[in-house]
Amino acid sequence: MKKSEKFTNKHILILGLAKSGFAAAKVLHEVGAVLTVNDQKPYEENEAAQELEKMGIKVVCGGHPIAILDDHFDFIIKNPGIPYSNPIIDKAIKRGIPILTEVELAYHITPADFIGITGSNGKTTTTTLIYEMLEKGEKSPLIAGNIGTVSCEVAQGATKENIIVTELSSFQLMGIADFAPRIAVLLNIFDAHLDYHGTKEEYIKAKARIFENQTEADYCVINIDDKDVMFAAENVRSKRVQFSTTKILQEGAYIKDQAIYFNDEKIIEIKDIVLPGVHNLENILAAVAVAKLVSTPNRAINEVLTSFTGVKHRLQYVTTVENRKFYNDSKATNILATKKAISAFEQPVILLAGGLDRGNEFDELVDELTRVKALVLFGQTAKKLERAGQLAGIEIVKTVDNVEAAVKVAYDLSNEGDVILLSPACASWDQHKTFEERGDIFINAVHKL
Repeated sequence: MKKSEKFTNKHILILGLAKSGFAAAKVLHEVGAVLTVNDQKPYEENEAAQELEKMGIKVVCGGHPIAILDDHFDFIIKNPGIPYSNPIIDKAIKRGIPILTEVELAYHITPADFIGITGSNGKTTTTTLIYEMLEKGEKSPLIAGNIGTVSCEVAQGATKENIIVTELSSFQLMGIADFAPRIAVLLNIFDAHLDYHGTKEEYIKAKARIFENQTEADYCVINIDDKDVMFAAENVRSKRVQFSTTKILQEGAYIKDQAIYFNDEKIIEIKDIVLPGVHNLENILAAVAVAKLVSTPNRAINEVLTSFTGVKHRLQYVTTVENRKFYNDSKATNILATKKAISAFEQPVILLAGGLDRGNEFDELVDELTRVKALVLFGQTAKKLERAGQLAGIEIVKTVDNVEAAVKVAYDLSNEGDVILLSPACASWDQHKTFEERGDIFINAVHKL
């Protein structure tokens, strides 16, 4: 770990534990920061807080008291999910205290280069593809970020020989100051997390921060087919590398004659790629562009693309029961993700959907729902999705209590040759802690059949 003086002897408040806060506390303790940790969960139930207290770190549990700011902090490192409307954050901003996420900490404690991947959809798949390609190409990659491994924890053990491939959310990017990836990827932008950001414009600004600190020596990999991406990348200083599923490019990653190309070099025939769904070609093109930028051999890229079938909870094939194929796309927490999932199939689809109500309607889903045979709905948005189904002319719409019940109802409605797809178009937090939990319940219910 590179010893960074940015945080040494500085008074730092860690707001919210979970995995990222816990990891950040341990790293900052090691670099000599003076820490206070504040978490909502009561001390008696908070094993992480108890462990940190044993290390000599001050912990405040059971709420977020405003008076905690009386200790005069140099920085606040917050859990990405805590909104900026939180009273402590709001007051800290007014006092001029920098608000960071642990991604910024990761950047300062490692000599390794970062590849950062963001976008509304496809981040995890693209991050995993890049990591796998670099690993096959013997580039010593590490994988980190919003994908489940905390960035600062990974960075702690990284050397200058490593490349840290990092999935980044808009929440994380709002909390950077100096973070500058060697290669920044922006896949797409769709109306997502507007309950957090307030407007699409603010959401785009958050995504665009991935380019903010790059220099002319760095690269940005951008989707030329997405006007919001192009707007976000309008003033980048780094070298532009474009990709497109619709245009043949002179430079960058593109499709020609049913094959993937980078610049003028043919990489692989599309028919040889095993990852399902037309929408995944966008992710593949971005991954190929990044892999080629770090001189990954084509044999490594091809080895991944001819064997990689997807990431758990992202259009994941589960099993076939009585000639019905089951797919788990629990990570589809917005409308665009569900539209792309439905479009991946030519067979009749029975769609399982619903979840947290963020205030939006589902009119943008209606055109794609015309391809759906039946809807099985659950969660807070069931009524809104039922309305969308009616607008699409779907005759079979059932509402159930939860995902587990939806599996049995969907199976009873299905015929041989059908696809039964969990792609909720909503976050899971009305009934589940995470989309992973929701997906695991679906998988278990399918296997019970």
